[in-house]
Amino acid sequence: MNQILSVEPPKPRKEKKQKVNNSYNSYKSSGPIEIEKIARFFAIVLIVFGIIMVGSGSYSMYKGSQVGNSQAKPTIYVEEISETQLNIQITHNSPLRRVTYNWNSEEQVELEASGKRSVEQTIEIPTGENTLNIYAVDQQGKETNYSRVYTRQGDIVINFEVEGSNLKVTANGINQLSYMTYRWDENEEQRIDINNMTTEQLIEIPMGQHTLTVSVVDVNNNTETKEQEVKGVTKPTVTINRTENNFVINASDEEGITRIEVRVDQDDNQQFLIDLEKVYPNVEDRKQFEYSGFALHDGRNTLEVTVYNVNGVSEEAGVLVNK
Repeated sequence: MNQILSVEPPKPRKEKKQKVNNSYNSYKSSGPIEIEKIARFFAIVLIVFGIIMVGSGSYSMYKGSQVGNSQAKPTIYVEEISETQLNIQITHNSPLRRVTYNWNSEEQVELEASGKRSVEQTIEIPTGENTLNIYAVDQQGKETNYSRVYTRQGDIVINFEVEGSNLKVTANGINQLSYMTYRWDENEEQRIDINNMTTEQLIEIPMGQHTLTVSVVDVNNNTETKEQEVKGVTKPTVTINRTENNFVINASDEEGITRIEVRVDQDDNQQFLIDLEKVYPNVEDRKQFEYSGFALHDGRNTLEVTVYNVNGVSEEAGVLVNK
């Protein structure tokens, strides 16, 4: 029996495509997601860093502002708003404690300033040449001072000047001056007739602290008044005596002598200075002084002596002797 075998040719095997897992394909399939994550990370880092920097800068600015404020002083500004008036402004970044102003050495005027950061006041300029003084202090003790001379030309101008134990009063006007009155403190008023465009008067200063009030009136009845506190001081005393062969100088002062100037025989122009402050540092040792070191010679002898005390007041004495 014959067998018939049926043999079919084998079917071709399908080859599977092998995946290539290289870096390019990996980058291509997952790249966009990874880049987005990295970008987010760096963005967050930059934001955090920026916040830290801004916060640090703000703190530094705040701290610097605090230091600046703690060191600042009150600011004083003065504006001439007219020929006769000034506007005073005091400002500060901290509360003020006290603000005052005065002219020359007159009594201080205190402005309402406690707890305020700004004070403003309009004041009158007195006639003549006068010094305005302003003082401001805050609650931390920071102080500011202001001082300036202002001149206002009025119908009448009065000025004071100390000369030794006297006060020199000068006055001038655009019209003829009629008379001047003066008084010490609340004492009786004294009158001096002028009848001129100017006047100059020497008024003796009494001992101690006193207030002089001077008023000057012109022919049109315009009046100008000025007050000044003055301290009266004593003048030193000096005498010159002679012995048979010498001049003897005696000087004294209640508050002490500083120096003695001596001129001998003026034709020869001999001058000597005795500095008692160097010789006697203790002021108590300089209240009395005697010196006899200037010898007399034959013929004409002259001696002039000027003695100065601690207040700058002086006294002179002179003598002529023919031997």
